[in-house]
Amino acid sequence: MKLLQIAITGPESTGKSTLAAQLANHYQTLWSPEYARSHLSLMTTPYTQNDVLLIAKRQLQLQAETAQYCKQLFFADTEMLVIKIWYEHFYGKCPPWLQTAFNNQPFCHYLLTNIDLPWVADAQREHPHLRAYFFNLFEQTLIKSQKPYTVISGNATQRLNRAVGVINQLLYLAPP
Repeated sequence: MKLLQIAITGPESTGKSTLAAQLANHYQTLWSPEYARSHLSLMTTPYTQNDVLLIAKRQLQLQAETAQYCKQLFFADTEMLVIKIWYEHFYGKCPPWLQTAFNNQPFCHYLLTNIDLPWVADAQREHPHLRAYFFNLFEQTLIKSQKPYTVISGNATQRLNRAVGVINQLLYLAPP
């Protein structure tokens, strides 16, 4: 069976990491965490556009390295859509290679986490007041790029159940 790669994407503080870990546990597979968190936690100065581009490259590397150890399913907590939107918000149009990286991602489906969870502040989160704005950007970009996606809403249990339903359908439809 071909490896099915699922992206968990969406604005900050919408449960991406929680859902990725839950899904990997449920399906007994691996997931790649959001590289930006570890990178930014080591910084003592504000990040720059070069940092964002480095984060993109390392995220791609982390995903590829982790996916190679998976047989049936792989989950990515965050991917190039998150970085593309982040980059464009702060610095304008993204570099062509980043757009190409987004266009060519290996994901068969995107789980777009909704903004219906309470905001959880931490040192790396920046825009609690722009959640709806960013959610709409994510959804419109997925629609425009014709990427298959499902909005995942509700509490943690509801989100997991909805995601499992979507993934089980993908597994059922996947060619052997």
